[in-house]
This record gives sequence, C-alpha cells and structure tokens, in this order.
Amino acid sequence: MMLPFSTADWLVIGAYLLLLVAGGWIFTPRKTASAHDYFLAGGNVPAWLAAISVLSATQSAATFLGGPDYGYHGDLTYLSGNIGGLIGAIFVARVMIPRFYAINATTAYELLTLRFSEKATRWAGGMFLVGRVFAGGARVYLAAIALAMVITGSVDAQGIVIAAAILIVASVLFTFVGGLKSVLWNDLIQFVVYLGSAIAVLVFLRMSIPASNGEIIQALSNAPEGMNKLRLFDFSFDLSRPFSMLAIITGLALLYIANAGMDQDTTQRLLSCKDAKTGARSLYLSVFATVPVVGMFIVIGLMLYIFYDRPDLMGGTSAVAGNQFGGEKISIFMHYILTQLPGGLRGLVTIGICAAAVATTNSALNAMSSVLVQDFYRPWRDRRGPVDEHHFVQAGRAGMGVIGVAMFVMAVVSFYWQRYSDMGLLEFALQVMIFTYAGILGVYFTALFTRRGTTGSVIAALLIGFVVIVLLQPGIARAIGLPALLTGLAFPFQLCIGTLVAFLVCAAPAPRQGSR
Repeated sequence: MMLPFSTADWLVIGAYLLLLVAGGWIFTPRKTASAHDYFLAGGNVPAWLAAISVLSATQSAATFLGGPDYGYHGDLTYLSGNIGGLIGAIFVARVMIPRFYAINATTAYELLTLRFSEKATRWAGGMFLVGRVFAGGARVYLAAIALAMVITGSVDAQGIVIAAAILIVASVLFTFVGGLKSVLWNDLIQFVVYLGSAIAVLVFLRMSIPASNGEIIQALSNAPEGMNKLRLFDFSFDLSRPFSMLAIITGLALLYIANAGMDQDTTQRLLSCKDAKTGARSLYLSVFATVPVVGMFIVIGLMLYIFYDRPDLMGGTSAVAGNQFGGEKISIFMHYILTQLPGGLRGLVTIGICAAAVATTNSALNAMSSVLVQDFYRPWRDRRGPVDEHHFVQAGRAGMGVIGVAMFVMAVVSFYWQRYSDMGLLEFALQVMIFTYAGILGVYFTALFTRRGTTGSVIAALLIGFVVIVLLQPGIARAIGLPALLTGLAFPFQLCIGTLVAFLVCAAPAPRQGSR
C-alpha cells in the first residue's frame, strides 16, 4: 500500500532536505580543535538557544504522535505533568548545576569521581549509555512508523528497519563534523519545522469543524460516560494512573530530575552555557516553553475527538476513525494525516515528525559519545601517554557511529516491545527511560545528601535499581507472584520504588577511612 503523496508533498519534503543541507553547511564549524569545543560548543551557548535545544531534544516523535493520541482517548492531565517538570527543574538548577560548573564538568557523571571514584563514574556513565540507547531507540522507532509509511507503504518490520536506518544515518551526518555546536543550531531548524507543521495542522483541523468554540468546549466537557476531556488535574490515588497529581509530584518529578540533571543528553546543553546561572535559566525557559508546545499536541487530539466521534458537531457527517494501516496498528493522528490532510500539508506534517526524530537522535548521539570518550576512553588513553587534543574529537566521531548502530538495533526491538506491551506511545516512550534512571537517582541522592556509600555500593545500586524496574513490569510482576498492589503500578510509581531501593543499597555501607 503506497501513500497518495502528491507533487506538492514531495516539493515540501525536497525543500526540507535543502534546508537541512543549507543549515548543516552554515552552522557546522569548519574546525573543531578540542573535545571541549566538540562536546560543549566552546562553553558560550546563550540561554535561549540551550533552552530550545533542550526542548527539541525532549519533545520527540513520541509527543508529535502520542500527544494527539492521548488527547483523543483521554483529557488534559498529561499537561499537568509539567508541574513535576518544574519541581525537577528547581532541584536541578539549585542543587546540581552549580556543582557541575564548580568542577568544570564535561559530563554529568564526573561529580561521582570526586565523591566516590573514577570507577563509579564509569559505571554511572555506562548505565546512562544503556538507558539512552533504550530511550533513543524507542523514539527512533516511533518516528520510523511515519517514515515507513511514506517510503515503503507499510509499517511492518521491514518498513521499520528501512526507516530507522535512514533516520540514524541522517542524525549521524548532522552531528558528525561539528559536534554539539552543529546539534544546537540544527535543533533550532528542526524545532521551527516541528512546531510550524503542528500549528498548520491544528489550524486546518479547526477549520474543518463547523461547530463554534462554545459548542466544542461544551462537547469536550460532557463527553460520553460522564468524562470531562478538559480535566487538567487528576487527584485520584489510583497507582495505575501515570499522570495523577500523586504520580506527578513524586515519580514524574524524579523522572525530570534524572533527565535534566543526570542524563547527559539534557545536562550537556546546560553545561554548554557560560556559567551556572545561564545554564539554570535555560532549564527554566525550556520547562515553561514545554507547556504551550505539548498543550498544542493534546488539543489536536481533542479536536480529532470532535472530528471523528461527534457527528452532531460536524453537520451530521464525520469521517470514520481508524487505527490500522497495512494491517498494523497506528495512532489516530497518523490515520488523520494519511486520510484527511491535503497535498503539501501532508508532506509538511511528515517532515515535522522526521524533524522531531532527527533533533532527538542527533542530540542523543553527541551526548552518548561525550560520555563514551570523556568518562571511558580518555582516562584509558591518558594512562598510555599524551596525545593531541584533536585525537579525542576523532574518537567522539567514531563513538557516534558505534552508538548509532546500537540505537538502530533498539529501534527494531521496540517495534516488537511496544506491540507486546500494548502501551500508548507517550507512556511507552517515558516507560523505557526509567529502567536506568532508578539506579542513577539512588546513587546521586546518596552522593548529594549523605557521606555514605562506596564504589562497590554504587555499582550494586545501579544494577539493583535496573532489576527492580524489570521485576515491576506488570507481566513479570504477575508471573513471579508479587502482591497485587505491585502488579499494575504506573511507571512513575515504579520509578519511586526503584529509586528508594537503589538509594538504600548505595547508602548502606559507610566509607572506609582513607578510601573513596
């Protein structure tokens, strides 16, 4: 099944590719002499650009496709999750960023060298690499769904493999030469495309609905079965709900602390500013900017509910909603893109999804390469004699190639994983992040708030945190006979339990006198 892409669609896609080539030529530094330049863009990035890059890196294809899907099936409660984001940002800005700048850190994990040892830093960096391959591969998979439809006319395994490979190769090319500086400016281009395409489809969708704003609001407030789709806050204590206020102020706040302060993908941008104050400002800007961006995608989902499920507001006729393409499940927004958008706009929205994927992937590649080189390769190489600083730039480029292959493999694995779990796109993208975050959070809380712990307990905490999250997956929890309360936990509560266990393990031993 091939998509009916028109000449206008292909012209839009061609213009996008030319824009990327031009942006790559203009913004790629002609010479990158040091690892500091390659991984931190020289340390003089303005707050607004770092904020946009953080936003571009975190708002992936999962938001582009999953946000409308969440709004169509649910309400606005996902948007209230930004309260957890603000809590996390305050903690990171006040507690962690000043410490990073004080030690002139290149990666988020160098703090552990001072507190424990280089070995602890390498283990934390290794756990980040595993977790980011998980999360990055999952996001590539979500974008590959849309790209596979365009290229192969299917969303089967073969289509996903081809689309994921194209996205990975494009992402490597756009960060290979110039490092973080290229990533930052290309993130800006991708963000403009990403946001512009979403605004365009929202305007078109609203114009397709003949009802007044008052009628739409009334319909959303009184959806079938007593549901209020305009509900912003969920004050229930149901532990299976991932976006209740209880989940937001606990697990989602922890998730954001880990993402902004302990995940090199985001922390790298905050460390590329001229000082801690500028880095903190960029973090706050990114949190506040997230609200209207994510809100727009959820509103698209609410409008899709009116378009498909309320014929009384569509002049008595409405399109038939579908969730199949070539026999495979797709999101409601993807169905709308394929069946309702006119030529040109369909192409614009398709490149918007790809822009979200490329921006997220190239940032992850550079971040993971920085950890691989700075925390693993550099200490090993320095012990064998001095080398020119440019050697580590070359090592970073080689590292991106290796990591790109790993993310591609994970994208293919995610094709089967998401179908087995049957989770929504947003929840799936967030779920895969917590596997390594639990252990890292437990270790950092030990380092920041206690004088306890050893290198051995750090390693144990990282591994046990990962294992706890695995055991709390509903299918595994039921299979091993865990109490009923633990078999249906939403991912924020899984993260809370995993973090607590990891903290207790890490802080259990007191450091031996004279050892680190």
